[in-house]
Amino acid sequence: MSNSPAISRLLASTEGRLAVIAVAVFVFMSLLSPDKFLSAQNMTSMAFQFPEFAILALAMTITMLTGGIDLSVVGIANLSAIIAAMILTQVTGSGDGAGVLMMAYAAAMCVGLLAGLCNGILVALLGLPPILATLGSGLIFTGIAIALTGGSAMMGFPPATAWIGNTTLLGIPTPLIVFVVLAAGISYLLTRTGFGVKLRMYGANPLAARFAAINIDAMLIKVYMLSGALAAIAGMVVMSRANSAKADYGSSYLLLAVLIAVLGGVNPYGGYGRVIGVILAVLSMQFLSSGLNMVGVSNFARELIWGSLLIFVMIVNTWRAKGSRS
Repeated sequence: MSNSPAISRLLASTEGRLAVIAVAVFVFMSLLSPDKFLSAQNMTSMAFQFPEFAILALAMTITMLTGGIDLSVVGIANLSAIIAAMILTQVTGSGDGAGVLMMAYAAAMCVGLLAGLCNGILVALLGLPPILATLGSGLIFTGIAIALTGGSAMMGFPPATAWIGNTTLLGIPTPLIVFVVLAAGISYLLTRTGFGVKLRMYGANPLAARFAAINIDAMLIKVYMLSGALAAIAGMVVMSRANSAKADYGSSYLLLAVLIAVLGGVNPYGGYGRVIGVILAVLSMQFLSSGLNMVGVSNFARELIWGSLLIFVMIVNTWRAKGSRS
């Protein structure tokens, strides 16, 4: 009985509930298939897999904090990867220099920043609804990628390309390290900088932010450029892991990124959200996805589960918000 106040406090917070959910899913999947789920091979495989969509979830988080959304992240990721792939194959041939790899990564980052700039201009300067602006731009980015490749996959990269997606550093998968560094950086940006304060203020109360003399247009453009840069990094991880680049890779990642952000406690109307919540949601989704895969659930059924879960979480959050106001 003495522990009940501590448990109540834990369950009262969004992050506390997410931690309980993550542990519960892990335990359930462990009991469901202990030999496969708890194997070292599966744990390593999960550590390599989830950073791809987890980085996209970070991009979705920062745009949702402004009350917007970025539905173009997968299109940006694939276009960035294809531009990098063109440099690694058509321009450099079979070269294996670190300088060539860095040039390809730099080009991909420029594509991500430029795509984010376009989204920012559409939303901030032209005043388009973010959901429509980024939906349209995402189709444009995917169309450009298809035009560049004819819809086929690009392959034949230098061996050094595999380092960001398929290697380990001190025994830790490199994609996991990349995600942890990015998550820590985004968390610091949102909680310890003036930019993060302005972003949250605008998401919570746009009118008050304007009266506070915040340059809303500049802030939104920076937010979408940051989202584009994160999407480009995710594209590099996917390209490295798959050893190829294609215009339609990660088609299910968009739904996952939105679901993780919402499940992680990010308010889709803006103003509230923490990176730790997103991380816990990522772990819950990866445990669930891996467990469902081991029991033979198809990808189509998993997308049905993801969509149903997204709607359920939104309904619960809406009811809780109405209850707190009353």
